[in-house]
Amino acid sequence: LLRRSPRNLGASADSPQFQDWSRRGIHSRYRGLFLTRNAIFPDGASDSELQAIYRPRPGLPFTEVRMKNGAVETLWTTFTPQQIDIDVQHALGREYLNSILQRFSDSGITMIRLDAVGYAVKKAGTKCFMLPETFEFIDAIAAQARALGMEVLVEVHSHYRRQIEIAARVDWVYDFALPPLLLHALEFKTAMRLKAWVGIRPANALTVLDTHDGIGILDIGADPADRNAHPGLVPEGELDALVEAIHRNSGGTSRMATGAAASNLDLYQLNCTYYHALGCNDRSYLLTRAVQLFLPGIPQIYYVGMFAGGNDLELLERTGVGRDINRHYFSAAELTANSQREVVRQLWELIRFRNRHRAFEGQFELLSSDAAVLLVRWTNAAHWAELRVDFASADFALTCSE
Repeated sequence: LLRRSPRNLGASADSPQFQDWSRRGIHSRYRGLFLTRNAIFPDGASDSELQAIYRPRPGLPFTEVRMKNGAVETLWTTFTPQQIDIDVQHALGREYLNSILQRFSDSGITMIRLDAVGYAVKKAGTKCFMLPETFEFIDAIAAQARALGMEVLVEVHSHYRRQIEIAARVDWVYDFALPPLLLHALEFKTAMRLKAWVGIRPANALTVLDTHDGIGILDIGADPADRNAHPGLVPEGELDALVEAIHRNSGGTSRMATGAAASNLDLYQLNCTYYHALGCNDRSYLLTRAVQLFLPGIPQIYYVGMFAGGNDLELLERTGVGRDINRHYFSAAELTANSQREVVRQLWELIRFRNRHRAFEGQFELLSSDAAVLLVRWTNAAHWAELRVDFASADFALTCSE
């Protein structure tokens, strides 16, 4: 197997396969495995075609490399120069992916994640992101994985309608819209945008508030390809105001780590811990976690969030990588101390409640019509659990059967 980079359907430039191609060129058995610009644009590309390519970071998705045999190749590198995209439509690319799936299956893996799969398929004259062919690719690889006894989780940041469409084709998706919508509800003191999403969101979702990356913003915004035809869950003016509110709540530290301020891969994500995005307010933090734990799906809590961790400016300064602000290295002493904090203890109690109460094996209902109030309830025969959140006052209450 190739030594894989952390993002996307790509492989490390240090992999034996790439090194073999670099040395042997057209005589390498791995020629065709790695995607070049010429493979998509054999007759060259116009400026308009290149500018149309959807990018997670500034500049074009190419890296010019002098191979060990002296040839110069322009490689497709969606995320970093060290990560070469696999040509998933080439026979060697399909063979590679098949070997990965088989290896996982043989090892007893029961779920796989298609990471950044929206960038997998490239086609001249398009934005090379979430194309009809991308959906066909997702269908094909999901069918292969299921035939081997594995469920499929798709990871993609895109317009919310695409998330709904993908959820109908695979076993699991991420609810990346939830984190910014909860922040929006608290900032604007209304539950209307959040409830609109709760009413249509896929139930087969992993609910998250924080991840190893940042807080997704694109997921509730308008489709960049056609903002008028496909508006977001939140108006653009409110979305801009929300980003500024997060920067303000974090004391400006998130601004230091986001966008062009640091070496970021994902310009559509805001780099900040969720605790700091809420101004380190314990009550607001527990409120948002309670909502996360009450929505249908599988709750996933990032390790920094598990300890209500704040932005790590020292790590950011040391590495210059924006996402590292949200990747604190906890010492044993820090873990012990943080586990005694009341906000952390109450978070853990919420998690235990979600895991143990039988109401969550039943039916979910969205009940409230009040603009500021989110009222949700789970019922399973005699077992029930209810959460009421008033975003105007930031009050919330959890009630349940024994």
